[in-house]
Parts: sequence; structure tokens; C-alpha cells
Amino acid sequence: MRASMRSIPRNVWVLSLTSFLRDVASEMLVHLLPLFLANVLGVRTALIGLIEGLAETTASLTKIYSGWLSDKMGRRKDLTIAGYGVAAIATPLLLVARSWPVVLAYRFMDRLGKGIRTAPRDALIADSITPQHRGIAFGLHRAADTGGAFVGLLLAMALVWRSQMGELQLTEATFRTIVWWAFIPATLAAVVVAVGVKEVAKAIPAGAAPPQFSIRGLGRPFQRFLLVMILFTLGNSTDAFLVLRVQSAGASVVVVLGMIAGFNLVYSILATPAGALSDKVNRRYVVIGGWLLYALVYLGFAWAGRVWQFAILYALYGVYYAMTEGVAKALVADFVPAQRRGTAYGVYHAAVGLTILPASVIAGLLWQGAGTWTGWGPAAPFLFGGALALLSALLLWGWVR
Repeated sequence: MRASMRSIPRNVWVLSLTSFLRDVASEMLVHLLPLFLANVLGVRTALIGLIEGLAETTASLTKIYSGWLSDKMGRRKDLTIAGYGVAAIATPLLLVARSWPVVLAYRFMDRLGKGIRTAPRDALIADSITPQHRGIAFGLHRAADTGGAFVGLLLAMALVWRSQMGELQLTEATFRTIVWWAFIPATLAAVVVAVGVKEVAKAIPAGAAPPQFSIRGLGRPFQRFLLVMILFTLGNSTDAFLVLRVQSAGASVVVVLGMIAGFNLVYSILATPAGALSDKVNRRYVVIGGWLLYALVYLGFAWAGRVWQFAILYALYGVYYAMTEGVAKALVADFVPAQRRGTAYGVYHAAVGLTILPASVIAGLLWQGAGTWTGWGPAAPFLFGGALALLSALLLWGWVR
């Protein structure tokens, strides 16, 4: 793997550093923002859910247009910079937020920035690396991204511990302090990508007509892969249900946060080796292995009853993420021509993002209703997700080539 690491170009390293910094900022705020809305502003949970839903839908829809636009322009860097810049500019809104519409404005701008940058950034990584090293490049990027999440989570925990140790509810002073600290890596991320990334020449072949938006034009292998991903995502609801499941076993908030930190650590350590492995074997097999592991983890969440068992399952969940997130992005680049990568990544991210909403609704209904229908109770959404993962793995093996 050392030889492969030496082959990684500057763009991939810079974009990995950028994602590390951005995720430090994001993780410092994302877990505390619902608490700020509820504890400080007194917002009801239904409205909190609406804010999050609008924000995530904005990001998902923006990714489609942004990816296609980067194909049409033949440039990825400008949109990538704009996305990180918009997210950084949005952060100070939380310093003056006294009502939920201001928080909604922040979440809208933050997710808009993510929607603008994600597909062009992934296409830029694919443009910058040779096909035989795509897996390790995307693995390195995911490792840096998740490493930033781990660091951001630890920083947020330390700041909360220092400023309000022993208090059950988040205070306004603590939250504003954390926002100030988060603004630093958010700004650095925009600066690093602006200064360090170089545009890859000839993203569109000379003389080629600007690509029209068309999913059909992305090819049948990509279309089949996308359909299988949607099927898998229908059983992959929000990780909030994992947290609720662990709490049902008697875990405290600190223990839950510790499990999430452990998940991010495992993910960060293994993402690069998993990407390197996908460069040596058929990438589909690595994703299939990850989905089979996901099925086992979800079956474990269905039947586990002790805190230590959930700790092991969270660590295995990190292994699943390491095996699939970056490798799936490398697969997208394998399936489509270079001049359509932006569009492909936009469609891919949007499809996954939009499917999470019905997946979460299904999981919630199964959690609430399965106790009456079948007696499974909270185990039901995890059994459902495990079954869809097994079916998706079978389809990826036999149907997608």
C-alpha cells in the first residue's frame, strides 16, 4: 500500500485535508444544534425535524445540478471552492440566532454549500487519479473526512465538559463558544481548497459538445448500480435509530457519544486500506462484503441487549462504512466516462440522500407498529434493513457488471 500512497497526487491530498477541516467544524455543531433548538430556543421536535428535512433535501437536489454544471463548464475547482465558502459564511449566523428561522437559514446555506461542492469534488478526485489507484484515493479522502468527524466530536465533548460539567441541558453560552471554535476550521477548509487545488485540464475532450443532462446517457451499468444502491438505502435509515436502540439498553449519553467516536475512529483507520484493496480486486466484491457485514450488524442491533454488545456492533459498523463509502464512489468513476462524472456523482448522491427520507419513515413505522403486528418491536427496522442488504448484495453480484 505504501507504493500506492506515493502515487496519490497533490489534489487528492489537498481535498482530503479540506474535508478533514470541514468535518471538524461540522461535527462540532451537528450533534448540538438540535439541543440548541430545543434547550435554548424552545423549539418543538416536529419543527426540528422539518428544519433538518428541508436542509437535507436542499443538499440532495443541489448535487444533481452542481455535478452536471461541472461537466458542462469543464471545470470542477470553482464549484468546489464555492461550496466550502458558502458553508463557512453560514457559520456566523449561529452566533446571532435568537429564533428558529435564523437556524433554518444556517442549515439551508450549510447544506446548499454541501450540495454545490460534493459532486464536483468527487469528480475532481476521479479526474486527478489513474484508474488503478481510484480506490485508495477515495479511501484516503474518506479516512480524512471521518478523522475530522472524530476530532470534531472530541473537541465538542471537551468544550461542553469544560464549560458546563454536570448540567443536563445545553446552555446558550456553551453553544456560542463552540460556534466560534467551529468557524476556524470551516474558514481554513475554504482557504485550503482555494489555494491548494489545481484544476485538471481537459475534463471535457476537445471539440466535444457540452453534455446534456440524461441519466440514460450515463450507461446501463451505472443505472443498475444506482437502482441497487437505492434498494440498499431503503433499509439504511438515519443512524438516529441506532442511538435510540443503544439507549434502550441503558447506555448513558456519554457512552453513546463514546460509541460514535469509536465508530468514526475505526472508519478512519480502515477506509484507506479498504480502498487500496479495491484497486487489487474487483471493487464490487469489496462493496458486497461490506453489505454482508452491514446485514450482520443490523441483525446484531435487532437482537443485542447489553451495552458492551452494542459497542462491538458500532465498531463493526465502522468497518462496513470503510469498505463501502469510498469504494462505491470509485465504482461510479469506473462506470461512466470522464466527461460525465460530475453528473453521475450528482445523481448518485442525490438518489442516496433522497432515499434516506422514506427509509427513515419506514423504519419509524416499523419500530412503532411492529410490536403490535409481530411482537418484534424495536428489532423490526433492523431486520428489514438486514434483509434488504442481503438482497442488494445478491443483485450487485449477479446483475451489475
